[in-house]
Amino acid sequence: MSTSSSETGPPDGAVAAVAPQLRELRRRAALTLEAAARAAGLSPAHLSRLETGQRQPSLPMLLALARVYGTTVAELLGEALADRDAVVRAAEMEPTAAGGWTYRRAGAPGRGMQALRVEVPYGSQGDIVRVHPGEEWLHVLRGRLRLRLGDTEHRLGVGDGAHFDSLTPHRIAALDPEGVELLFVHTLLQSPTAALCLGGPTITGETP
Repeated sequence: MSTSSSETGPPDGAVAAVAPQLRELRRRAALTLEAAARAAGLSPAHLSRLETGQRQPSLPMLLALARVYGTTVAELLGEALADRDAVVRAAEMEPTAAGGWTYRRAGAPGRGMQALRVEVPYGSQGDIVRVHPGEEWLHVLRGRLRLRLGDTEHRLGVGDGAHFDSLTPHRIAALDPEGVELLFVHTLLQSPTAALCLGGPTITGETP
């Protein structure tokens, strides 16, 4: 990632507003300078210069930092976010199909966490291994689930849950022909349905 002053970013007049916002959002996320820089693919020294206004962030840097801090580029630039309803009504949870699974959004879009209700049919995507940044939490609402984390297989029933680092290779499958339904929360900000743990970067060709 280039650190030259000519890289594309917000106008010079916006730098003064961006710098303190970057620092405030990092502190709000309870991240050290070193941890935030590592997660965003920057050096601590470069992030420090961004936070003090000595460097102008490029758009790729802003996108990376927004993902790390669980926010949007608009908020990094100091723009006010539109009010979002805290309540999501059942009637608003329209189903979306992807890869044989059915998703219903159970939380507001644009948040640092995304909540979904997911129906996983038997025999669907059980051989797909996924690895990507973030954290995931799931809770079994109906049926039985096979969750593979690394080399360990877990079998979960109704009421069971799991919370894990998404960089751990993982795969999810229904154990019974009736399928399984999950409540699922992940920290991949503003990811489209097809790019979630339930459809993100994959490693294929392994034996289930």
